[in-house]
Amino acid sequence: MTKRLILLVLLSAFVTSVASAQAPPGPGGPGPGRGNFAPVVIGPPAPVPPAVALPTAAEVTQMNEAMLKFIGSDKSAAAPLLKRYEHVVLLPPFRVNTAATYTQTVQRMGPRHEGFVERARQGDIDLLLHGDSITDWWVQNDENKAMFDKYFANIKTANFAVAGDTTQGVLWGLHNGEGQGFQPKAVMLMIGTNNAGGSTAPEIAAGIGAVILELRSNFPDAKILLLAIFPRGLPGDAVRDKIALVNKLIARLDDQKHVFVMDIGSKFLDDKGVFLPDSFRPDNLHPVAKGYDIWGQAVQARLAEFLK
Repeated sequence: MTKRLILLVLLSAFVTSVASAQAPPGPGGPGPGRGNFAPVVIGPPAPVPPAVALPTAAEVTQMNEAMLKFIGSDKSAAAPLLKRYEHVVLLPPFRVNTAATYTQTVQRMGPRHEGFVERARQGDIDLLLHGDSITDWWVQNDENKAMFDKYFANIKTANFAVAGDTTQGVLWGLHNGEGQGFQPKAVMLMIGTNNAGGSTAPEIAAGIGAVILELRSNFPDAKILLLAIFPRGLPGDAVRDKIALVNKLIARLDDQKHVFVMDIGSKFLDDKGVFLPDSFRPDNLHPVAKGYDIWGQAVQARLAEFLK
């Protein structure tokens, strides 16, 4: 393979992985509010770590210009294909990644957000749990709560997760009172599954990276246990592949100093990739008591280490 063809392969692979990340915002973007809440308005962009950052508008232009120059000068046997499918290999125009913005979602409006801010002001929190319904519902019923008490009863814990929330909602909450007033020793975060309907895997990874930067800014001395997004659906479902790519990308955020990435998803599955009996709801998304027990066992030792 010539150097020119090698360059083509590398550029095409990069374009394929990033192009979809420039898709317009879907669910989770602007839309009507719920109940008496105001409509959701997309907020300003949040900083994103270089490891999971998407190209800027200027970088998109620069890469497309380089690709066009390459296509125009190519003399290989692939030249006709390059010209014919130029529209495929070029990056689409830059669009804002909603997942990496400070956006007040419906979930962060009203009493729950206000309650989190008040809890933050009270302080005396050693472990902060954060995320969406998967974390929120640790204490949804007596069976789940029993599992929560099994692993966290002796820890000064606060749970700021809200069912249905997204990376952008967590960013807004942390930036607006939920991340001020206390300094936990550890944070356990899992977020992003609710972005899967309207964001691409690179967009979600960038959003998660932005949350990590916000946590590092708010809690500079805390150890952050970043959990890979749990599997959902059934083997072969497209959402599984998207989540797998997100998890591959966010693994880059592990620095073994302040941020520690842990993927425990396989512990919930049998050898065929199906959820273990009685561990998750029929929706193949939310754990039940047995699933929370598996989760608690998997993170117990690492959290104990962080909380020393």
